[in-house]
Amino acid sequence: METTGIQTLTHFIGGQNVEGQSGRFGDVFNPTTGEVIAKVPLATREETREAIAEAQAAFPAWRDVSVAKRAQVLLNFRNLLTQHLDELLAIICRESGKTIEDAKGEVTRGIESVDLAIGAPHLVKGEYSVNVGGNINAYSAKYPLGVVAAISPFNFPIMVPLAQTSMAVAVGNAVILKASEKVPMTALFISELWKKAGLPNGIWTVINGDKDAVNELLEHKAVKAISFVGSTPVAKYIYETGAKYGKRVTALGGGKNNMVVMPDADLEQVAEAFMGAAYGAASQRCMALSTIMPVGQETAERLVAILKQKVAALKVGSYEEADTDFGPVISAQAKEAMLAAIKKGEEEGVEIVCDGRELPIVNESKGFFIGPTLFDHVKPGMDVYEQEIFGPVRNIVRVETLDEAIQLINEHELGNGVTIFTNDGYASRKFTTEIDVGMVGVNVPIPIPVGYHNFAGFKDSRFGEGHMFGPDQARFFTKTKTVSERWPEAGSQMGSTFAFPSND
Repeated sequence: METTGIQTLTHFIGGQNVEGQSGRFGDVFNPTTGEVIAKVPLATREETREAIAEAQAAFPAWRDVSVAKRAQVLLNFRNLLTQHLDELLAIICRESGKTIEDAKGEVTRGIESVDLAIGAPHLVKGEYSVNVGGNINAYSAKYPLGVVAAISPFNFPIMVPLAQTSMAVAVGNAVILKASEKVPMTALFISELWKKAGLPNGIWTVINGDKDAVNELLEHKAVKAISFVGSTPVAKYIYETGAKYGKRVTALGGGKNNMVVMPDADLEQVAEAFMGAAYGAASQRCMALSTIMPVGQETAERLVAILKQKVAALKVGSYEEADTDFGPVISAQAKEAMLAAIKKGEEEGVEIVCDGRELPIVNESKGFFIGPTLFDHVKPGMDVYEQEIFGPVRNIVRVETLDEAIQLINEHELGNGVTIFTNDGYASRKFTTEIDVGMVGVNVPIPIPVGYHNFAGFKDSRFGEGHMFGPDQARFFTKTKTVSERWPEAGSQMGSTFAFPSND
């Protein structure tokens, strides 16, 4: 319902919009205007348990639906996503502050995950062996886990939830999504699309909430797996807590992603690639380039001169303005964190090439804007180097050799994404072989895999062994049962067997 222009949101449980019962609500902002646009209910543990019970009751019937019929529901859902694209874009932009083009790209990547899930019948095929011994045939088959949960971040209101859940639905699970309380409206909108697509009630649930809801999902015996995307400290907590309660967990954390620039690279092309990869979506991407590492002082001096002009020319503004390069950060707290990061950089002795605090919109607008900031002469040990800065404050770290760049990157505790720009095939091969990072690009600024390849980082960028995109999703959300069977001739005597049967 509407109250003085501010929408009161619900949960989505059992195929219905369900009002919150806790009496606790969070504010949902339009980051572009700074205005509250909705109130999101924050579920109690009891409400979360009720949602889990609904999902648990619905699971057996969905498990028994043929994989082909499940795939048809996924196809229906995909078609609905494209039919309702304009509505989706409007919601995403309003609650996240993203530009229209950025939101379109997000929806497109989300649909890639649905496309892969439509092919689930192929991905869940088992194996069969004839006469492994004593006329016994053996086969393996993949079965859904039951109730599974996804906990998604604010920076991708639709892409990450679809990547976390599409395959889980396709292989027969009942899914509970705990969307970010900062961007719950997109999750509720696609809930209606799942229903229209023919998904049975209870198989798709959205429970809105904070730590109470999360802890119930982590601890409840009926929830068999958890998929999480967010910051590294929370990812570690999710993994350790979920594992303690015997769950299968994949928890993806943050990234400090680097672009290494070799002396032979075309620096104009490098600078253009860096702009979108570093500052797109106000740098609120776990795969955003945090640091650019020019190799050699001559390369660094030439590159800094080019970057200074291009960064200063970036247009920061509303998603309603067609020429906007990026919009606001997600919240007032995020803006304050960016201002604090710039001040910290000053204190640590960096050279500020471009200062986002000087952008007029930063102080004049009620939105959560911060201009593009670029630091030079950043060194290991500085907070701005070591910590993930989830906003448009980027670093230049000068190195003398490729070996030095590789060493610095490998020594960092995070290992999400990295890229090298070069025309030297040997340098590229050395880099891709020696670098200890999960996703690697060669002349590709953001090496995010397409939806049919696995996505995950190394080191403290990932806890657990699961992936977000790709065929590994089918493995993560299923359990393998191996069956050995023998059908003796009627009336024959098998006798006692005290050893494993063999072909001898």
